[in-house]
Amino acid sequence: MNKITAAITAVGGYVPEYRLTNAELEKIVETNDEWIRTRTGISERRILKEEGKACSDLAVPAIQEILSKKNLDPAEIDCIICATVTPDMVFPATANIIADKVGATNAWSFDISAACSGFLFALATGASIVQAGQYKKVIVVGADKMSAIVDYTDRTTCILFGDGAGAVLLEPNNEGFGVLDTILRSDGKGREFLHMKAGGSLKPASIETVTAKEHYIYQEGKAVFKFAVVGMADVSAEIMERNNLTANDVSWLVPHQANLRIIDATANRMGISKDKVMINIQKYGNTTAATIPLCLWEWEKQLQKGENIILAAFGGGFTWGSIWVKWAYDTV
Repeated sequence: MNKITAAITAVGGYVPEYRLTNAELEKIVETNDEWIRTRTGISERRILKEEGKACSDLAVPAIQEILSKKNLDPAEIDCIICATVTPDMVFPATANIIADKVGATNAWSFDISAACSGFLFALATGASIVQAGQYKKVIVVGADKMSAIVDYTDRTTCILFGDGAGAVLLEPNNEGFGVLDTILRSDGKGREFLHMKAGGSLKPASIETVTAKEHYIYQEGKAVFKFAVVGMADVSAEIMERNNLTANDVSWLVPHQANLRIIDATANRMGISKDKVMINIQKYGNTTAATIPLCLWEWEKQLQKGENIILAAFGGGFTWGSIWVKWAYDTV
């Protein structure tokens, strides 16, 4: 009997309608369109502006698209894993809320918090569950409402982030398709360069922390950029080397959409030409855990069965990693 692998068999995505353009940001903070595009590659980002809407409301339509594509009853889903750093609330897990909203009454569910690498960590976890042979239909969703933790008076961070969600369905495969190798890493020393100062047990919310704006993203951009360029590029090259993959063997690089310069550095390190790199940062900005599945969602119709795809990310924590996927289906 062939080894069971976990194959991606469907993809779904969702971004809010509201577009926050660079031109609008020029009216809010001291910046300009050319400066933003030159340094990040971003032209606009989507923002969930509706009152009372949260991270789960981004994930639900992405998952519903998968259910529709596969003609699945939500009760058939065995597990939902949500990668996010902007949960609806501290507890319960946002995945629990998502399962309830989509009607996945038989699914167990939990969250993974690994910042921009969250989808990769969740995908590896979901693949392990499927490969163990106990569960047959696992949904992995990356979803973040970054606008909830962005300080729109801080021009160093407000230009970067957007809201969105992307999801994949994992199912057993015995033909050699799916998640074939993973390299995941973390280094807690990186927390000083990218974090939220307050809101956790170390520094609970108070009038003082709110007044000091300590519930927003704090980032030391130069330090994060330096680590990201090296970490994301090296781990992507490493996964190719240990699996004897050349640039010609790889059909697509699917990088985390944080900064166009980091993406270019990763592709160069791998020897991958730009026409084989999925890039949508110009439209959505950095949606954190949602960037990689949103790329798969947008490029799904171009993907062909048997293609080798390398996923790569770097995030706060620090967290970083790369996953080799052999695509399992042609889109009709």
